[in-house]
Amino acid sequence: MAPQQQQVEEEDEHVYTLDEALTALGFGKFQYLVLCYAGLGSMVDAVEVMILSFIGPAVKSQWGLSSTQETLITTVVFAGMLIGAYFWGILADNYGRRKSLLIVAIVTTVSAFLSSFSPNYISLLILRMLVGTGLGGGPVYGSWFLEFVPSRNRGMWMVIYSTFWTVGTILEALLAMIIMPRLGWRWLLALSSIPSFAAFLLYIFTVESPRYLCAEGRITDAHDILRKIAVVNQTKLPPGMLVSDQVIELDEEQKLLRPRANKIFNFKTGLSSSLMLLSPQLLRITLLMWVVYFGNSFAYYGIILLTSQFSAGENRCFSVALHVKNDSSLYTDVFITSLAELPGLLISAVVVEKVGRKYSMALMYIFGSLFLFPLVVPQNEALTTALLFGARIWFIGTFTLAGVYCPEIYPTSVRSTGCGVASAVGRIAGMVSPIVAVQLVRGCHQMAAIILFEVVVILSAISVLLFPVETKGRELVDHVSV
Repeated sequence: MAPQQQQVEEEDEHVYTLDEALTALGFGKFQYLVLCYAGLGSMVDAVEVMILSFIGPAVKSQWGLSSTQETLITTVVFAGMLIGAYFWGILADNYGRRKSLLIVAIVTTVSAFLSSFSPNYISLLILRMLVGTGLGGGPVYGSWFLEFVPSRNRGMWMVIYSTFWTVGTILEALLAMIIMPRLGWRWLLALSSIPSFAAFLLYIFTVESPRYLCAEGRITDAHDILRKIAVVNQTKLPPGMLVSDQVIELDEEQKLLRPRANKIFNFKTGLSSSLMLLSPQLLRITLLMWVVYFGNSFAYYGIILLTSQFSAGENRCFSVALHVKNDSSLYTDVFITSLAELPGLLISAVVVEKVGRKYSMALMYIFGSLFLFPLVVPQNEALTTALLFGARIWFIGTFTLAGVYCPEIYPTSVRSTGCGVASAVGRIAGMVSPIVAVQLVRGCHQMAAIILFEVVVILSAISVLLFPVETKGRELVDHVSV
């Protein structure tokens, strides 16, 4: 009996962290299921954003809208995303990822489907803004998935998660090519709401993030979920007891965020969570992240809108490059440039674990700006499409790697809030992009528009290099130290 009792006592003395548990459990069937659901949420976001390239010109023609009114259809969606990104992030950090996912699915599904029945312009604006509010929950899907992934090759799996966005853009372009010429924009809106319906119906199979539960002190609940993961993956947890004692401290010498004391903040209000992002420990990271997210959204959505503008031929200032083309050309060009995201994601998957997050993003900004620069002057149709194709390869890369880096750098206690607020700043760029990409190009100011894009991209590249931490291979942390 003595040896058995000693063995039990030794096991009781053993402890393991959540990261050690996830490493032992591995990336298995359970994580694949989580990836599919989170990816579905990312597809919903992509579909509802891509649809803006198609419904604007159609609604403008049918209802006799002005160019400003057409632009407003896009702007209100990003305004809704601005509100939603902030709200859902706070909700997820204070009340759990899973509850946020449910409300996001409900808001997006109902408003997206009802918008296809909009009787007039005002009702369409209201419903599309509600859609945008639901889409603001996109960062919650990413944070939720990230918290189930072992630290090894985490960047690669986050890139694979981002692939669902690209699949959504490509499928939406194909759907528009089929539906718009035959059934019109209302049917496109209705059919595009199917992924959000699926996310709502499949919600019952989701579970709460064990990392969130650990951060909230609910160790027993977190352990129960880890045991479920072990059963599904057919693996075993480490011996001993699960503990969660991580806080973060910025080590000025090593430039690393590492565990320290057990004294932590326990935020229960949205205001406290938001203010923590501006605390001395996180202020530099937060401000730089805002610049990066603004630059990513400005460049990425700007390229999508530039593609539709150049293809529609609505800028007749330069007949050599922009001439009147039919609707099928718009769908084809948007589809072709959407395919550019596939090599962009492949490159991201390769460099994210080899080069790291920071330097990969900086290089991609440089390459993207090189492809965009020749458009300061009008080019012929083929070259214009090729340049936009190339630029989109690199900007989807920066967009993807920022989506990997942001949830990695923030602790669990403010992860969704940090990513949500950064995403909200990006949505501001989404509202500004139509003014630059649509109004400046139509107003015969193509050179000014492209130069502005270049300035934003360069500032984003500089901001990436100023980040104090490289998160490649680094374990996630749960709390912010006092």
